[in-house]
Amino acid sequence: MAPQPPQPPFATALLAGGIAGTTVDLSLFPLDTLKTRLQSHAGFFPSGGFRGIYRGIGSAVVGSAPGAAFFFCTYEGVKGYLSSRRQQRLFGGGNDPIHGDKTVVAGKSWEAPLEHMAAASLGEVAACAVRVPTEVVKQRAQAGQHGGSSAAALGAILSQRQTVGLVGVWRELYRGWGITVMREVPFTVIQFPLWEALKSWGRRRKGGGSVEVSAGESALYGSMSGAIAAGVTTPLDVLKTRVMLSKEREKVFTVLRDLLANHGIRPFFAGIGPRVMWISAGGAIFLGSYQWAVNALQGNII
Repeated sequence: MAPQPPQPPFATALLAGGIAGTTVDLSLFPLDTLKTRLQSHAGFFPSGGFRGIYRGIGSAVVGSAPGAAFFFCTYEGVKGYLSSRRQQRLFGGGNDPIHGDKTVVAGKSWEAPLEHMAAASLGEVAACAVRVPTEVVKQRAQAGQHGGSSAAALGAILSQRQTVGLVGVWRELYRGWGITVMREVPFTVIQFPLWEALKSWGRRRKGGGSVEVSAGESALYGSMSGAIAAGVTTPLDVLKTRVMLSKEREKVFTVLRDLLANHGIRPFFAGIGPRVMWISAGGAIFLGSYQWAVNALQGNII
C-alpha cells in the first residue's frame, strides 16, 4: 500500500477548520436562507421570500469558526488514532506492508472507509455542540421571526429563563439536537469517505500516495461528494428545519407523521435544489479552503 501523507497536527486542524467554516458560511449564506424559507411551515413568501436574505448572518459569523474547528480537530484526531491502530495490528506481527499477502491488503482497503465514517460521525457530534444553538437562532431570523434579527431571536430564547428556568432555556437552544445529529451523521458518512477516496485516487494519479492533493483538487472532490450526500439526506434536513422553526416543542416523529398524513412525500424534498447547489458549492469552498490552509501551514503544494 502506498504511504499516506502525515496527519495534520491539532493546531493545524483547529486553525484550518476555523478558516474553512467561516469562509463557506459567509459565502453561501443567501442560498442557505432561501433553503430555510422553502422548508418553513409558513411557506417561502410568508417567511420573507427573496427579501432580507442576510437575516441571521450574525449568528453564523459567531458559530462558524468554532463549529468547524471542533469538527476537524475531532475528525483528524480520531482518523489518525484509528489508522495507527490498524497499521499496528496489520504490520506489528511482522507482515511486510509492501509484499504482504492479498488478504491483508484487502482488509486494509475495507477498513479505511470505515475509519473515515467513524471519525466524521464523532466530528459531527462534537461540532453540533456549537452548531445546533447557532442554527436555532439563525433559522428563526432567516424565517422572519423576531424581526429577522439574530440578537432578537437569541434574546427571546434567553428571556424565557424567568418562566422555564435555565434548563428550559438550554433545551430551547438545543431544540432539534437529535434530528440534527441524525441528519449530519448520515451526511458525513456519505461525504467524507467519498472525499477521502477521491483524494487517494488523486494522489495515486500523481504517482505517489504521500504527495498531498492541491486545494483545487480537494475543492472538486468536496463538491462532488457534497452534492451526492446533500441529495440523499434532504428529507432529514426538512425534518430538522420544521422542528427548529415550530412555535412549540414537537417530537421528530410527530412532525414526520403529520407531514406524511397531510402532504405525503413531496414536502420531504422541499428545497432539494438550493440544498444540493448550496452544499455542492459549499463542499468545494469548505474542503478546498481547508486543504489550502493545511497545505499552507504544513508547507505542501497549495
